[in-house]
Amino acid sequence: MNSLLISPKSPSTFWSYETLLQLLGKKALQPPLGLLTVAALLPDSWTCRLVDCNVRPVTDAEWNWADIVLLSGMIVQKPHLLELVAEAKRRDKRVAVGGPYATALPDELRDAGADFLVLDEAELTLTPFLEALEQGATGGTFTANGAKPEVTSTPPARFDLLDLSAYDSMAIQFSRGCPFLCEFCDIIVLYGRRPRTKRPAQVLAEMDQLYRLGWRGTIFIVDDNFVGNRKAAKEMLRELLTWQAERGYPFQFDTEASLDLAQDLELLDLMVACGFRSVFLGIETPDADSLERTLKHQNLRQPLDEAVAAITGSGIRVMSGFIIGFDGEATGAGTRVVEFVERTAIPNAFVSILQALPGTALWTRLAREGRLRDATTAFGDATYLANFAPTRPLTQIAEEFVEAFERLYEPRTYLDRTWRYFLSFGATRRVAWPTRTAGPPFGETLRTLPAIIRILWRQGIARRTRWRFWHHLLSIARHNPGALAHYVTVCAFSEHFLVFRRLIRRSINEQLEAIHAAVEQPLDIQGEPAQVVAGP
Repeated sequence: MNSLLISPKSPSTFWSYETLLQLLGKKALQPPLGLLTVAALLPDSWTCRLVDCNVRPVTDAEWNWADIVLLSGMIVQKPHLLELVAEAKRRDKRVAVGGPYATALPDELRDAGADFLVLDEAELTLTPFLEALEQGATGGTFTANGAKPEVTSTPPARFDLLDLSAYDSMAIQFSRGCPFLCEFCDIIVLYGRRPRTKRPAQVLAEMDQLYRLGWRGTIFIVDDNFVGNRKAAKEMLRELLTWQAERGYPFQFDTEASLDLAQDLELLDLMVACGFRSVFLGIETPDADSLERTLKHQNLRQPLDEAVAAITGSGIRVMSGFIIGFDGEATGAGTRVVEFVERTAIPNAFVSILQALPGTALWTRLAREGRLRDATTAFGDATYLANFAPTRPLTQIAEEFVEAFERLYEPRTYLDRTWRYFLSFGATRRVAWPTRTAGPPFGETLRTLPAIIRILWRQGIARRTRWRFWHHLLSIARHNPGALAHYVTVCAFSEHFLVFRRLIRRSINEQLEAIHAAVEQPLDIQGEPAQVVAGP
């Protein structure tokens, strides 16, 4: 069976970094790990080809070669995924779709013409799909009915299907699931509240494969909460540390974690020793009332400023996510986010307007209250307004969001904040295990001379902020030289944010214009149903 696995394009988002990737000579940030894992689960008798449309389009020869087309994507990739379904059907190809988008909104894919919907996690639903195909089925939906597979038998992803040179970083998964109850989060819907982890040997097997294929540089541990099971994480890290040391530290790592990571200094030290360079934290809001209301209780266990300082002091760079538009939120939430980010000096803060994602507790509650604007509208993208009627005027939330993003990424403000952050970076912790610097945090590409020259040209010559850049660079070189590669890398991120903040303003303004006839009435904080206004 000739199977063509296709990953759809992703739109320009906070994470897409198109401008910076061009400077680095790369096509995409990370490969489609889900499809690479599916390819590893397919029968040995199948022949697999993978096309990542973020790297290049599908060729006519590949369409003609395929006996079946396998698609997967997230909600943010919805527009192009639907286009790919339509194109496959136009070419009279059988189409099977899985992944988070299909699992959350299967009817949309069914209506679009997908023959097979392989939902939930492939370890459970791929086998019945293959059996049905073997028996001559021409369509069907395959679900796990709430069951969650252990991942201790998940095979290594098929990294051999990739053009490794197209990517800035590779991706590996250690765990699925998260133990917390955040109302807006779809991770616990998709993967459950019990973190399921791979055995250390499985993780090292994937490292071995990437090492043999010649990869050197950054690996993103894609877990939505790497520390959901701290005991298992520590066991894996101890073996990873030995693996890294034996090979001269060929990889450095980024990941996502819950804020309670800051309370486990042993875990922080192990991560630093293994070569972890950055962690994304869902801080969400500095407003304690909003954290309580959205059930983000883990962020209330320690003052947020102290948690950020602890992780920064360990030598792991903090990236953070913030949300504006929680129920009962007081006016000025955007300003409070900016003040918190400036106070903690976090360089990269991802701000978005709250959206209700399908299947979440938030989605269910808002549907019950009659507040969803459109039951099929969920974007998972910071360039969109809320898809429900909030408790204060939507225009007010939108204005605060746009202003916050523009203030955070004003070039001088951004450079000054980055400078302040890296002056104290790694200042309070010294790891107990032998280690060495594993390279710059944006991957092996930053160590290549052409990429360095292009970035230094943009930041140090072409930009009006060039004198600030050089002043801060020399200051960090003098006071904290170990953070120098981090500083240059994070400064380079501004190439993306300068473009993205203009995209945000344009997109939000266009959507607000589409609501020109609406008269919004705020809800009270008890969550009483409000008038549902016309949406974009």
